[in-house]
Amino acid sequence: MRDTPSSPAAASFASEARRGLIDILPLLLGAVPFAMLCGALAAQKGLSPAELGLMSAAVYAGGAQFIAIEMWASPTPVLAVVATTLLVNARHVLMGAAIAPHLRHLPGPVRALYITILTDESWAVGMRRATRGVGLSPGYVLGMIVPFYLQWPAAGVIGCLFGGLVRDPARIGADFVFTAVFLCLVVGLWRGRHSTAPVLAAAASATLVHLAVPGVWYIFAGALAGTLAGALTAPRTAGETRDDG
Repeated sequence: MRDTPSSPAAASFASEARRGLIDILPLLLGAVPFAMLCGALAAQKGLSPAELGLMSAAVYAGGAQFIAIEMWASPTPVLAVVATTLLVNARHVLMGAAIAPHLRHLPGPVRALYITILTDESWAVGMRRATRGVGLSPGYVLGMIVPFYLQWPAAGVIGCLFGGLVRDPARIGADFVFTAVFLCLVVGLWRGRHSTAPVLAAAASATLVHLAVPGVWYIFAGALAGTLAGALTAPRTAGETRDDG
C-alpha cells in the first residue's frame, strides 16, 4: 500500500503544536523544580506520592497547593484549605476574562481544555501570541498546554519520592523558584511604558496588603490592582498598541 503524503492541515497542526511547545518550554523547565519542591514539601507533611500525584492532577494550582500543604494537619482543616485555595485562584477569573476574546474562534473542546487547565504561564504565552496579531490555533494551544499540564504531577511525584533528601529547601534557594517564574512572566509580557502602571500597582498593592492583612489576600489585591491599572492606562487607539520607549 502506497504511503500518502500528510495533508497540509495535518502538517500545519503539527508545526503549530511544535511552536506552542517551543514557546512554553522555558517556563515548563522553570516549573519542574517548582513542582518537585511542592512534592518534597508534601512528603514532609506525610502525603504519599500517589496522594500528591492525584492532588496535582486534579487541583493543578501551584500556589494554592503550596498553601494547602502548608496548612495540612491532622485533622485537616478542610473548609480553611478550600476557602484559601479559592481565594488564591480568584485571579483566574480575571485571566479568563482577558484571554476569552482570543479563544472564540477555537473548537469548543480545545477552548474548554485551555480554560480548564489555565495557568499563569500558559495564559501569558497565549496572550503574548494573540496580542501580536498571530492568533491562537488548536495545534498551538494543545502543544502548549498538554506538556505543561503533564509535567506538573509527574515532577511533583518525583519530588515527593525524594523529598526526604532536602530538609530545608530555602538553603539551596528552591523557595525562590515561584518568584523567579513570575518575574520571567513580567519580562515576557512587558510592553514598554504602558506596562509600568499595572506592574507598579500590583506590586505596591500586594506589598501593602501583605504587611497589613494576615493570610493570602495580598495575591487577590495585587491581581485586582494590576488589572484596574491596566484597564485605566491601556492604549485607546489601535495604532498605540505597543511602545518600547
